[in-house]
Amino acid sequence: MDFYEIYHFLFETYAGIGCLIGIFLVASVIVAVITEKRTKRIFRDRGSQPNDSWDFDDEDSADQ
Repeated sequence: MDFYEIYHFLFETYAGIGCLIGIFLVASVIVAVITEKRTKRIFRDRGSQPNDSWDFDDEDSADQ
């Protein structure tokens, strides 16, 4: 295979474009996982905050 055939497959056929999309999707997931692990390692000593509740049953909604 020469460069032209690879270029033609990747950028001028539906299967090639699908392969490119799949490769970029997998690469972005791998980068996201790596950066998430690094972030957890850096900020591992952070505890939960006392007002860290995501409860939607607040006083405002109880009055309605």
